[in-house]
Amino acid sequence: MPEFSITEGMSAELSSIVEEQHTINRTGKSDGAVLSTPAMIMLMEQAAIEAIDPNLPMGSATVGFHVDVKHFAATAIGASVTAKATVTGIDGVKISLDVSAFEADKQIGAGTHRRAVISTD
Repeated sequence: MPEFSITEGMSAELSSIVEEQHTINRTGKSDGAVLSTPAMIMLMEQAAIEAIDPNLPMGSATVGFHVDVKHFAATAIGASVTAKATVTGIDGVKISLDVSAFEADKQIGAGTHRRAVISTD
């Protein structure tokens, strides 16, 4: 595995507007026009990838292997959600991150995520 330059404190933020496909309605529930937990986690994971992968050498990527997240509040269709991921630790090829999600100033989710650097060759 080639060396990589990931350091604690590296972070990234991504924002997305909640659409129908991001809600629990996608499962057929007629009363669930709010952001689903899997969609929130997906945005958090994308922020984690943005925090790490640009700093990897060619032929490398990361894969998620652990998620521990709490979803605190409902977010309606049309709202903007921002996810942030910050590197908190590196143990060999395993990288730990704190992740969070906000609707404006209201925190809607938080937790930890772990990724591993892999060779894509």
